[in-house]
Amino acid sequence: MLNLHKKMATFIFDKIVFGPVSSRRLGVSLGINLLPTTCKVCNFNCIYCECGWNTPNSNREKLPTREEVRKALNIQLKQMASENKPPDVITFAGNGEPTLHPQFEPIIDDTIELRNEHCPNARIAVLSNATRISQESVFRALQKVDQNILKLDAATDSLVEALNQPNHPYSVEKTVDNLKRFNGNFILQTLFVRGTYNGSTVDNTTPNEVAKWLKIVEMLHPKEVMVYTISRDTPAQGLKKISKKELEQIAQQVRLLNIAVSVSE
Repeated sequence: MLNLHKKMATFIFDKIVFGPVSSRRLGVSLGINLLPTTCKVCNFNCIYCECGWNTPNSNREKLPTREEVRKALNIQLKQMASENKPPDVITFAGNGEPTLHPQFEPIIDDTIELRNEHCPNARIAVLSNATRISQESVFRALQKVDQNILKLDAATDSLVEALNQPNHPYSVEKTVDNLKRFNGNFILQTLFVRGTYNGSTVDNTTPNEVAKWLKIVEMLHPKEVMVYTISRDTPAQGLKKISKKELEQIAQQVRLLNIAVSVSE
């Protein structure tokens, strides 16, 4: 049973290694949380985040050490291997942005070593908002994993500001330039949603917004695109789930670019 701390209608993960859980995008996923187990720590404050809003002064909370992560993962993978129930994927996700951990690259190295030892057929995935890929250690680490999944929810700074609420200067243009460095060897992930927030309409599904997003997709030509929508409670009220039919319509436009795409609702 996955233990979660309730936080309003949303939740946070209370362990370093959690699950396995059934992921709608990745299969049987063993999660790794490199953030505190008591609160969310992220440089985005997405209005749809299942972990809720950022907590003031949360960046003062203790992060798990590299040694603690390695120990917890070793125990869990060894047990799953002994039960002949290996995970499909080991996923860095959890309570915020995993690449914020100062030991992210060596932790990735440890994870690859433990995966190879205990569950060699498992993939390693990282879910990231792509804000730290300009850091060389983060860039190197993400190139080592099987599924480097990087977020871009909108093609304009104003819509990213509305959806993701970055707590630092953010530029779509600079993010795209950094994504180009992967030469297509990454998975682009976009959450589609519409609704109202703070009295304003928020919608990245309009034909105009999708067209601008598609131009970026075509330019980057990632090896895969993941399109999905909200599936759990969100911290902001007034947001609406996008139908499978609409997501498929967006996905079909990606397929016309000869890019693989997966759809989750």
